Amino acid sequence: MTTPVDPVEGGGPVEEPQPAPRRRSWAIDTTPLRNRAYRRVFGGVAVTMLGQQMTLVAVPYQVYQLTGSSLMVGLTSIVALVPLVVFGLLGGAIADAMDRRTLMVVTSVGAAVTSALLAVQALLPGEGNLAVLWVLTAAVSGFAAVNQPARSAVIPAIVGPDGVAAANALAMTVRQAGVIVGPLLAGLLIALGDLSILYTIDAIGFVAAVLLLRGLPPLPPEGVSGPLRLGSAVRGVGEGFAFLRTQPVLLMTFVVDVIAMLFAWPQAVFPELSETTYAMDANSLGWLFAGVSIGSLLMGLTSGWVSRVDRQGAVVLVAIAVWGVAIIGFGLASTLWLAVFCLAVAGAGDMVSAVLRSSMLQTAAPDEMRGRMQGVFIVVVAGGPRLGDLRAGVLASSFGVSLAMVSGGVVIVVAMVLVAVLVPSFWLFRASRADELADAARRRMSED
Repeated sequence: MTTPVDPVEGGGPVEEPQPAPRRRSWAIDTTPLRNRAYRRVFGGVAVTMLGQQMTLVAVPYQVYQLTGSSLMVGLTSIVALVPLVVFGLLGGAIADAMDRRTLMVVTSVGAAVTSALLAVQALLPGEGNLAVLWVLTAAVSGFAAVNQPARSAVIPAIVGPDGVAAANALAMTVRQAGVIVGPLLAGLLIALGDLSILYTIDAIGFVAAVLLLRGLPPLPPEGVSGPLRLGSAVRGVGEGFAFLRTQPVLLMTFVVDVIAMLFAWPQAVFPELSETTYAMDANSLGWLFAGVSIGSLLMGLTSGWVSRVDRQGAVVLVAIAVWGVAIIGFGLASTLWLAVFCLAVAGAGDMVSAVLRSSMLQTAAPDEMRGRMQGVFIVVVAGGPRLGDLRAGVLASSFGVSLAMVSGGVVIVVAMVLVAVLVPSFWLFRASRADELADAARRRMSED
């Protein structure tokens, strides 16, 4: 058998996945970075994250400059959400039907071209065109929705099952750094009066990602050969949901996150708090928006222990319960520093939950289903906070911010206890036995 060769890095053989050695440090586990293939995937995340976050600031700012309407800014979020949902599900099915390296490269090229076009439209007379901006925004969202399931699905094949949690923690930590730094840098560049600079930085990041991803070996899903058949991929979306209904552990990874986001996503109340309770505090709105990300980043940097967790299901439920308790504290906080502290604790719990839930999906699902599971993951992660904003906004306007947040936190804590009791397979799930669950799911698929 011919050993696969890395076409970029010296023509050397591609590394086989190696079990990650167990570490005792609390610092973030950087073991996966020893793997050349993972360094390329991680590098692709790192070089695009800053530009993506800057674009997330530039687009609504440009819409407001063009229209002077907050309603149009809100509609822009829907323009981005719809392709994210549609192509998140379809992209997961495509990632299970073709070589995932090829899919990552193609979608990164598409994102680079779209970001470059965003830069061009920002230079049009009148500082852009709303219709063109919306079309390009939808395209950016669609490319991201197809790229992300493929990128997540390849992690177990690259780093091996034992390295999955550490690899996820690394990627999510660099994302949180981008969430904090990107908007701050975007604000400085927007002050220069040229939005095309922000979009150009985003395009350059995707070009760099393409160069990195081209050096990966072929990464087809198990049992897949030949060209992509789009009709088969579309049918695969339904097959993915049918599969999910038979896997309570995998299903609950989505359910618990929906509960957490629906009942306690706090962003909708930040503007009101900044104008009322914390009106006397400097930059209270900025601190409130940064709070969750600060906690997530700090947890990511001290997440060495997360990669050693075996009882992943139990720790996920505890982490989400911590999120709920922290949101209760946030709802009761009378000072800005205490509110930000509670949000940071909530962000830390969310980071642990996100790393472990993603790891459970990547290891307990058969390889031929991993893309579709990650597609559903993206839809849940994108849609949950938006539903949470709606719930929080309605309750806060009717009964006040404190009741909206405290009631949601209480519901979450109670719900996590009920999940532990009613779905013991999730509470008892162990990372060390994930391959057994994946094999059982594969056998059931073959029987059906």
